[in-house]
Amino acid sequence: MNASKKIAVAGATGRLGRHVVDVLNEQGHEVVAFSRANGVDIETGAGLVEALAGVDVVIDASSTPSADKDVATAFFTAAARNLHEAGHQAGVERLVVVSIIGIDSTVAGYNAAKLTHEQELAKGPLPVQILRAAQFHELVEVMTQWGTQGEVAYLPNMRTQLVAARAVAEKLVEMAVNPAPETPDGPFPEIAGPQPETMAGAAALLAARRGDAIEVREVSDPANPDRQRFEDGTLLPGSHATLAGPTFAKWLETTHPTR
Repeated sequence: MNASKKIAVAGATGRLGRHVVDVLNEQGHEVVAFSRANGVDIETGAGLVEALAGVDVVIDASSTPSADKDVATAFFTAAARNLHEAGHQAGVERLVVVSIIGIDSTVAGYNAAKLTHEQELAKGPLPVQILRAAQFHELVEVMTQWGTQGEVAYLPNMRTQLVAARAVAEKLVEMAVNPAPETPDGPFPEIAGPQPETMAGAAALLAARRGDAIEVREVSDPANPDRQRFEDGTLLPGSHATLAGPTFAKWLETTHPTR
């Protein structure tokens, strides 16, 4: 068992952050869980210095609900700068941040904003560890909602290796409570699920599990400049990735009980 640490979690009430908080509590660490809901805003910096007093490590699991590149970029740029500034002022050792597999050459939407986020994080005074993750199991429902028109759900042709947010949280905590590598050079660490899947295939499994009367159609959007990256396997993990279960189908069995 690692010695107990005081660890702050940004985005603590979100899709990933709530799992990070659970894992930290289960391991007996002192958790400073914050979000806009309790008056701490990493985009504006409000309340951040006070929240980080005495904190050893910050895990940034924050996100923005907007998939718009400009909106998301503004959020992540401000968040990176504010966490560095407030963390440095409070004496934080380092930041541990989640990002996305395969975004190196992306140019559009949320993925491009996360690439800018990584670049901004590299400019600050604090050491930063970045974990690149595959798309979460939990994202399938969101993308299905976005793509539903009437009785048809249009899902992008996307090859991925879906992973549970809980598994990503466990890896982030592992990174935060253990010493950082002395030689951080090399590819970013990655985490993904146990097998390649498609977003449309996962959406079809979700619809069937819930008994939804919708048809799932996989579509290729020629207007998306990142279309090839979605379709050619760029979003799949590298050989160095940590693979963690469950598969999407197994995850559905536990999170969406049959009626």
